[in-house]
Amino acid sequence: MKLHKAVLYFGCQHSLFLIVGTMKRKAFTLVELLVVIAIIGILIGMLLPAIQTVRESARRTSCMNKLRQIGLATLSFESVNQAFPPARLFSKRNANRPYDLGEDQPSWFVRILPFVEQEAFYDQWDLSKSYDKHPNEVIFQPLDVFICPSRRTQDDAKAPEVVQTVDVTAPCGCGGTYQVRVVGGATGDYAGNHGDLSPGSTGAETDYYFGGNGTGVIISSQAIAFRAPGSQPRLDWIDKITHGAISDGTSNTYLAGELHVSSENLNTIPYNGPIYNGQDLAAFARIGGPGVPILGPKEESPTGILGFGSWHPQSCNFVYADGSTHSVQSKIDTVTLGKLCNRADGETF
Repeated sequence: MKLHKAVLYFGCQHSLFLIVGTMKRKAFTLVELLVVIAIIGILIGMLLPAIQTVRESARRTSCMNKLRQIGLATLSFESVNQAFPPARLFSKRNANRPYDLGEDQPSWFVRILPFVEQEAFYDQWDLSKSYDKHPNEVIFQPLDVFICPSRRTQDDAKAPEVVQTVDVTAPCGCGGTYQVRVVGGATGDYAGNHGDLSPGSTGAETDYYFGGNGTGVIISSQAIAFRAPGSQPRLDWIDKITHGAISDGTSNTYLAGELHVSSENLNTIPYNGPIYNGQDLAAFARIGGPGVPILGPKEESPTGILGFGSWHPQSCNFVYADGSTHSVQSKIDTVTLGKLCNRADGETF
């Protein structure tokens, strides 16, 4: 301990007495300081998980609110158009039918833009033109309402263009290579419910991804040209899903939910492609059921890239066809999941 001099003055009549002494000031020893630091470290270690839990709870709530906005916008679209928006315009393969238009027009997320207070952005789109015919400043514009805060920020929601080299061999044995350009654009974290796997996915005409085959609410639909008197021709769609088509009940059927993408494949085509691109079904639609479970951020899908999934611990957010939102356990059995994805399988909960 350091010693410090103390000088005290006392006055007594005309005499002045000076007393000089010493007193001690106590300080921390090195051991005591280390103990204090250790205690502070333990307290911080105990507080951080609680802080992270509170932050994740806030992000989960924000995610749920965004799904609620998407759900209400989609229901408003249905009220105006008397049908839910098509996930995309896509033909029915191997069918002798005239509905072979579309396939590269913007997705359903563009159609609901006016109902999420994005009228000005919607006006920059032409639904009769293919996705890649729109300017980069349009297709690369992410919107906060389509972004889950547990995954990324709005500025980080973009998938770059990809150019792939493909080898081709003709029946004669000759062949070569050619380049395929995969257009980039803004990405998102939500997807429409396309249904379950009951129509199949083996290359048959009935497969779920062809126009009109999906068992969900936001499904691929066949396009048809339409011209109103005195107006320019535009593309309409058949295979329209109305409230009446959801025979299991709107409170028993998913409308949309969080799409699965692993943390390693974020903003990577084809795992997490542009949500406005009608050609890329995996970017804006999902299925669920046996073989297609709800997955987490570190999990890879065992059967492809079209399942629902979340980065929220142990749960995944959904909006139902009645506009209500619910957090569903990620480990929900896939049979129940499939029934909630199928709009008309006769199963209710």
